[in-house]
Amino acid sequence: MPKIKTRKAAAKRFKITGSGKIIARHSNSRHLLEWKGRKKKRQYKRGLLVHPTDIRRVKEMLPYG
Repeated sequence: MPKIKTRKAAAKRFKITGSGKIIARHSNSRHLLEWKGRKKKRQYKRGLLVHPTDIRRVKEMLPYG
């Protein structure tokens, strides 16, 4: 049986932790940062857990994650 292909776009955007949680990047962290507060910009650096309703969809795109 052939190997399942990984969706490369998803592999660049999501990371699976050792315990199986899926981490994504925050939105709104690319430009117009001079108007956003320091606390908010610091929080953008941390990962964001993927919502439980989207976990199954992301795991299908990352079969060997």
